[in-house]
Amino acid sequence: MHAYVAEEFTEAERVVLRRYFTNLDGPVFALVNLPEVVKGALFARYSRATKSLRRLFLDEFVDDLDLTGDASIDATTGVGRADELYQRIFFEYGDDSVAQLGGVHLACEQASNVLTKVLERGRLMSYLEQSTRYLGYDRRLPNGHYRFYRDHDLLESRFGARYVGEMDRMFDTYAELLPRMTEWLSARYPKTPADTDFVYRQAIRAKALDAVRGLLPASALSNLGIYGSGQAYENLLLRMRAHPLPEVNLYAGLMQRELEKVIPSFLKRLDVPERGGQWVTYLDDRRKRTTELLARWGAPEVEHDEAARVRLVSFDPDGERRVLEAIVFESTGISLAAAATTVASLTDQQRAELMATYVGHRQNRRHRPGRAFEQTSYEYELVTDYGAFRDLQRHRLATIEWQPLTADLGFEVPDVVREAGLAQPYVESLERSAELSHDVATEFPLQSQYCVALAFRIRYRILMNAREAMHLIELRSSPQGHPSYRRVAHEMARLIRGDAHHDLIADSMQFVDYSDTDLERLEAERRAERTRTQRGQTGLS
Repeated sequence: MHAYVAEEFTEAERVVLRRYFTNLDGPVFALVNLPEVVKGALFARYSRATKSLRRLFLDEFVDDLDLTGDASIDATTGVGRADELYQRIFFEYGDDSVAQLGGVHLACEQASNVLTKVLERGRLMSYLEQSTRYLGYDRRLPNGHYRFYRDHDLLESRFGARYVGEMDRMFDTYAELLPRMTEWLSARYPKTPADTDFVYRQAIRAKALDAVRGLLPASALSNLGIYGSGQAYENLLLRMRAHPLPEVNLYAGLMQRELEKVIPSFLKRLDVPERGGQWVTYLDDRRKRTTELLARWGAPEVEHDEAARVRLVSFDPDGERRVLEAIVFESTGISLAAAATTVASLTDQQRAELMATYVGHRQNRRHRPGRAFEQTSYEYELVTDYGAFRDLQRHRLATIEWQPLTADLGFEVPDVVREAGLAQPYVESLERSAELSHDVATEFPLQSQYCVALAFRIRYRILMNAREAMHLIELRSSPQGHPSYRRVAHEMARLIRGDAHHDLIADSMQFVDYSDTDLERLEAERRAERTRTQRGQTGLS
């Protein structure tokens, strides 16, 4: 059993927290008895705060709530009667789709970066994860430990002491280079009179954190806020139960225990042998048999030290024509065959005019065309650093599959790290990470992922339709984005035009940003400052 670090609260604080959180001691807990807007705001603030969610609630939110109600109320009050009602509806009408209509805000704390990718895999859920570009990992937990996951089996093995020691060294290097990088950036990019001290410090710190985040191991702990329906949680827990990594199995139990306090009806099938039991067996058996079959066939050796790349491996040469046919179909009363005939009769100029008219006058990247753009797709194979993968993996509408994290594909050293003269300690730390990972993998291949730093490359594939591609590429190319995934977005856009020759679709992605920027977060911080000032002037602060 992994020993999670318990928070300490005064008795007065516990009295308040007990009304709104299903758990006051463990790392997983649900939010209840709060307005939906408060839950959303709390999760949004959570992603950029070093505090736990319960502490953040006490420090920044509780004063704005009306606490004059019954102080004896408990977070699980009324669940029993609701459960009885659900069971009556379910058994009388047989309609379990109601599980799609009941949702829960769940806080998942002290989860490794390997686990967070499992938690964020489902399409029908919403996530907010603690950001490495706003929060430094140089601070320790209340027990004095650095924030990394300590797998029980690994600690009890011959690698235990070495694992803890090497993780501490990686965090030590991170803590040492962060202020040095901050100092160098401050000298490289002096403050201008146009910016306040706060805006300038925020922009410098974000760039410094971006530069050194690659030193963090995948064992680094993160906090994650999840919102999903009962059905989505059921599917997530089934996948987690079938997952081969012990941390994932353990965390599934913690999540189920808290969810059963607020939506027990929606999770009853998890423990029914012929339902949840068979499903988990199916998922586990499918994975194992596929792996064993490929092993018997002798799968090719993994390519080592492969350079970072973005490849467009699959697309429909007639994709633009299919999009145009879909536009005609949805805008008229004719059949698909007639729509195809209509598009075939159009000149190139008419096709361009039809596409431009359908896309419309986009005033910002959030203005996107309709589902006709879902008629064609692009499949990319990527090799990028794990940090970039973490950000791209969150795009739930895309089909994203990834391989286990190893040190085999080498690592990336940011240009700014080299320019600052910090490459030597940076590389030395990564080399120690690779050595530890290789050795641990001989006995613990799954847990060896914890040893690999975020600067190491991972291979994965992304399949997405043109509408999702527009969203991902324009969002991830924005100037405030991390340089590693901005490069990916730029290359994706180039390949749609250059390799797929979908010029009309490429032209519609008018908010792909190719501009160079020194301090990625500077303009975003300026906008935030202007908003704060305006709110203060209108009495809304």
